[in-house]
Amino acid sequence: MEFGNAVVAAIVQNESVGMSSTLVHNLRGTRLPLPVAALAVSLTVAACESPTRVDDNGPAGGGDTYVLDFVTFNATVQPILVAQGCKAAGNCHGGGIRGTFELSPENDSDPQFDFEQAVLQVNGYDHTNSPLLTKPLEEAAGGEPHNHEVFTDTNDPDYQAILDWIGQGEFQ
Repeated sequence: MEFGNAVVAAIVQNESVGMSSTLVHNLRGTRLPLPVAALAVSLTVAACESPTRVDDNGPAGGGDTYVLDFVTFNATVQPILVAQGCKAAGNCHGGGIRGTFELSPENDSDPQFDFEQAVLQVNGYDHTNSPLLTKPLEEAAGGEPHNHEVFTDTNDPDYQAILDWIGQGEFQ
């Protein structure tokens, strides 16, 4: 008897069976004997039935989180975004195909949502490489391509205010 591609696909999707990605990649599109297939299916099912144990300190994480202040964002950064025309209108910051920085609509402003979206645009390890700063910065000054270049250079007071807000964050 032969083993079909459907179960091989299940094995490829479930890396918890302990196979190296190279071996799994080489199995794609091949047929396996029934005994090997049965073992693979039992390992896949067993891997799904045995949850990861959580210790008393809570679940394992991916490291520290860079935490930023909402109050400062709302008082300093949000007004800069509004003044510069950064809003979810037309082709700007409506999310989806328009990019990764989604903002609330101008007629239904939600500062908490805007804060949460801005935090996703911050690099806690290298503040000046945060997309929140590099996207609106002119390319000649080290920025990234963007439809609306707000900052001509890094000395712009609004650029500095956003950089200061990012710098006030801390890893927790």
